[in-house]
Amino acid sequence: MIFSLTVAAAAFALIFPVEFPDKTFIATLVLATRYRPLLAWIGVSSAFLVQTVIAVTAGSLLSALPKTPVTVASALLFLIGGFVLLRGASKAAEEGQEAEAEFEEVAARKGAQKGWHAIATSFLVLFLAEWGDLSQLLTANLVIRYQEPLSVGVGAWLALAAVSGLAALLGRQLLMRVQLATIRRIGGTVCLLLAALTLAGLAGLELPIG
Repeated sequence: MIFSLTVAAAAFALIFPVEFPDKTFIATLVLATRYRPLLAWIGVSSAFLVQTVIAVTAGSLLSALPKTPVTVASALLFLIGGFVLLRGASKAAEEGQEAEAEFEEVAARKGAQKGWHAIATSFLVLFLAEWGDLSQLLTANLVIRYQEPLSVGVGAWLALAAVSGLAALLGRQLLMRVQLATIRRIGGTVCLLLAALTLAGLAGLELPIG
């Protein structure tokens, strides 16, 4: 199976800003305050690995369908993702506070955990909370666009692992210093650009990007 560093980097560049202000970051932050940060990160990143494999598999299966309708659907998903991110940018901080309260409640119900129990709890919390979110849809979409599932999968998972790692180590400090609305706008703009490039490719105007 071919691996392209360029495609992996493109997947990383899209998924990272999409997930940085999302529930993923907040959930990992909360789990890292309840359990040892390393254990929380291992559980969370393992959940992301499973989700990424499923998203890549879904994208690969969809890629086998007729090209035109799949490409149009792919462009629409990028377009919808872009509008969702841009529209919600102004409420990013408020949504982050709500998500933190939600995960604090979930973590409190789970109680104190150590070792493998902390890893398993972190895995389950993230796997159930983040199922079917925007990053998974975009990962499947990137597989459709680039036709390189391994490269997309590696880039997407590394982005998710990086976001959760930052949350576990520096979550509170980053929330105080980083403008989540700005990060969300960057992600939304990238999605709209990919929508335009996907439609351009369908029209035979593919640009030499990725």
